[in-house]
Amino acid sequence: MRMIPFSQLPDSMRTDAVKPYYDILSKKSKSLFLKRVMDIIASLLLIVILILPMLVISIAIKFTSKGPVIYKQVRVTTYGKHFKIWKFRTMVVDADKKGELTCSDDDRITKVGKFLRKFRLDELPQIFHVLSGKMSIVGTRPEVPRYVDAYTPEMMATLLMPAGVTSLASIMFKDEAELLEKTTDVDKEYIEVILPQKMEYNLKYIYRFGFRRDLYLIFKTVLEVLK
Repeated sequence: MRMIPFSQLPDSMRTDAVKPYYDILSKKSKSLFLKRVMDIIASLLLIVILILPMLVISIAIKFTSKGPVIYKQVRVTTYGKHFKIWKFRTMVVDADKKGELTCSDDDRITKVGKFLRKFRLDELPQIFHVLSGKMSIVGTRPEVPRYVDAYTPEMMATLLMPAGVTSLASIMFKDEAELLEKTTDVDKEYIEVILPQKMEYNLKYIYRFGFRRDLYLIFKTVLEVLK
């Protein structure tokens, strides 16, 4: 991954709030290169290893609920670019018409979906995004555009790098659905309380970014899933 010149960043990112983070990453070209190499090698290996389990999951989804196997939704990644994220469908068709955030007791989640979400298996199709460069194994989880619109100027710095499959924030907020279950206004709680807390972790990740740090977070993610 190469950093584009600061002058070529989108207007929303070419700010004094983003500049310190840009300067940090621009001095870590070696780590950014190793990060991309790891993403390519790891995603290729995972595709080979997980192709059969993903086929089994696809069959289970298809034969237990109506609708497509893959759920697609517009998310935001590097430099504010939009892409359609792939996930195994865990909810009933048109579930997002009732809201894009999910609580732990959400009746829109299918039986197979509950199992997939528990072990984060619904995220497996994203390894193809990692291979293409739209995502990275480690990085800020991609948000939908309307939540990115709620970012502060400093939060925009998280878009200097590809969105990630996992991050310290996603590990720390693995029980996010249960937290949202306790509030009456899910959107407000997420934007005003949870999102700022997650972004603190994401911004610290940029400050501490390094290849070894990514390896640590991958290992920590595996441990959390096994728990």
